[in-house]
Amino acid sequence: MISLTQATLRRGARTLLENATFTIHPGWRTGVVGRNGTGKSTLFAAILGELHADKGNVSVLKNLAIATVAQETPALPDAAIEFALDGDFELRDLERRLVIAEDAHDADKIGSIHERLGTIGGYAARSRAARLLHGLGFSIEAQERPVASFSGGWRMRLNLARALMCRSDLLLLDEPTNHLDLDAVIWLQDWLVEYPGTLLVISHDREFLDAVTTHTLHLEGTSATLYTGNYSQFERIRAEKMALQTATHAKQQRQVAHLQKFINRFKAQATKATQAQSRIKQLERMELVAPAHADSEFSFEFPTPDRLPSPLIRFDEIDAGYAGKTILHKLRLLIAPGERIGLLGPNGAGKSTLVRTLAGELEAQAGKIMRDPYLRIGYFAQHQLEQLDPKASAILHLRRLDPKASEQSLRDFLGGFNFRGDRAFEAIAPFSGGEKARLALAMVVFQKPNLLLLDEPTNHLDLDMRHALETALMDYAGAVVLVSHDRHLLSSTCDSLWLVADGRCQEFEGDLTDYARWLGTRDTTKDSSPKNGNRTSAKDERRAAADQRVAVRSHKDTIKKLDTQMARMQKDLATLDARLADPVMYEASRSAEVAKLLKEQGELKKKLSKMEEEWMAASEQLATLEA
Repeated sequence: MISLTQATLRRGARTLLENATFTIHPGWRTGVVGRNGTGKSTLFAAILGELHADKGNVSVLKNLAIATVAQETPALPDAAIEFALDGDFELRDLERRLVIAEDAHDADKIGSIHERLGTIGGYAARSRAARLLHGLGFSIEAQERPVASFSGGWRMRLNLARALMCRSDLLLLDEPTNHLDLDAVIWLQDWLVEYPGTLLVISHDREFLDAVTTHTLHLEGTSATLYTGNYSQFERIRAEKMALQTATHAKQQRQVAHLQKFINRFKAQATKATQAQSRIKQLERMELVAPAHADSEFSFEFPTPDRLPSPLIRFDEIDAGYAGKTILHKLRLLIAPGERIGLLGPNGAGKSTLVRTLAGELEAQAGKIMRDPYLRIGYFAQHQLEQLDPKASAILHLRRLDPKASEQSLRDFLGGFNFRGDRAFEAIAPFSGGEKARLALAMVVFQKPNLLLLDEPTNHLDLDMRHALETALMDYAGAVVLVSHDRHLLSSTCDSLWLVADGRCQEFEGDLTDYARWLGTRDTTKDSSPKNGNRTSAKDERRAAADQRVAVRSHKDTIKKLDTQMARMQKDLATLDARLADPVMYEASRSAEVAKLLKEQGELKKKLSKMEEEWMAASEQLATLEA
């Protein structure tokens, strides 16, 4: 399907790929990985025909329907669901042609257009678009809002929905999880597993890649190497090769000791048993994985905080929210040094609200907050990159934090974040998103915090930088509160998980697999936050499982019945279209009969539309039950 033969790709004077040769076959789901700047997006441009090889050949099968995500979204007045539907180009073309044919009373064209709409599932297109938007976090009300009313991150979700709406042979996704929360990442992962076409996805989220991909294309230097298997399998193969060349024993032993300490401490505690098991699994694979990052450009540590008072912060009956709207109620929590807390919760439940209240950006609406006088917070927010001064250099950003620091100490510190040589003195305006994210993180680390608040810190960070962050957090002496859609970072660095849902925050006794299961079975019409974590009695679990099976069977029966009825109605509609397409019908003596048939056609379309809405609702409920 896609072949590169001795291909060389350049951007300006820079060679990104040289003499690259590989083939992507139909049906493969391929993860494209490599450090920032190795040519991943350039490869996509070549596949799309936007860039031509300087040498060699880039070959893509002709007449492929290719879907990709636009990087910009104009401030359109169109409703979100209409914008998503625009992704099905043939559907929109047929709709336009149908209007013209109906205005011209061209029965032949009307009949053939309706036949094609039935073939491509056009009558169910709106319900398909609604399901896509729902999975990406858009409520029913939000789906009808104009595109212009959404922020940049949500517009990127709309672009993603539009690409998924396209009935494509080849889907190209460049960092699709960057603007998603964990819930939407899990939904997208499940959707892509069922995608019938060929997939190429650029991502730095290893858990996402492991779940979705069957092959891995690794770009390094100016070469491209294709591996069979997902990211973890690629990582193991590469690590085995590098282990023959690189001595990594000391580095591994430090990480092994850290994990073993956690396992020894918590494996006997029932509430931590699941997390201890995940550390044991991580330990088993570490000897192979560590060499894969032995040549990383990044290596930094969190400086030891000057003081580690306990507790650092305490909430007592806190209400938190915005401008008179309370989102979280009666919060009681305490954070002490050494705690590693991962925040979970559905989109909009209040995770960022909680983090901003901890950081002091939001005043508590009620209750009392105790902050130790020596509390020093390092806060990385989702909008952190916007706070950087584009005219200032990396070293100037740090000097503003500590005017007394020597230039050499600042340069040494920035070197761990791969700002070396003259790069540390250049204005950051032209820096990539990944470079700016590294600088923002470096500024947080530089301030020697004893409480780290990290709200989606991995956006724009490549796998090596994520690995460096993970390693640094292992030895950090202070407390960490982390919000992230990167499940590997959550599972490898957090000792406890807190669930933010239904206006409350409480410990979640389970792992990320349990959380994904909880998301799938959650009844959004009721208070379904787990009491005492997610523990229930065996009897309650059996009853709940039985109730779920009954509900699943009922919804399947409903969907099957609706499918049968819709098929019959579509057949009747096709018969009507065929009769109306007969020129004989338009003789003057048959005008009354034509009017009657047109009325029947209109009524049948309305019934079919209503039935499609019922089918969509039943399908959404079934998907929730089976997730």
